Amino acid sequence: MGLLSNNEINSALVSLDGWIYSDNKIIKSFSFDTYLKGIEFVNSLAKIAEEMNHHPDLKVVWCQVEVVFTSHDLGGVTPQCIKMAKMVDSIL
Repeated sequence: MGLLSNNEINSALVSLDGWIYSDNKIIKSFSFDTYLKGIEFVNSLAKIAEEMNHHPDLKVVWCQVEVVFTSHDLGGVTPQCIKMAKMVDSIL
């Protein structure tokens, strides 16, 4: 599996609400009513990431969770990153 081109990434992001492409990563912030709802989201995401063997970088700040996908091995966005972003959106 190789890296996607900038055009491929931007085309994929059209169908992904709220995801942005920056610095060889796709990123989205999610807001929750409570801190624990954000943690429940993280736990759900962690299970999927483990099953798919593609793990995001996560930043949890009070009622907000930032999700970042990139391939650390390849140094950019792959088709697996896009697939995982779609799966993250489906959790909600």
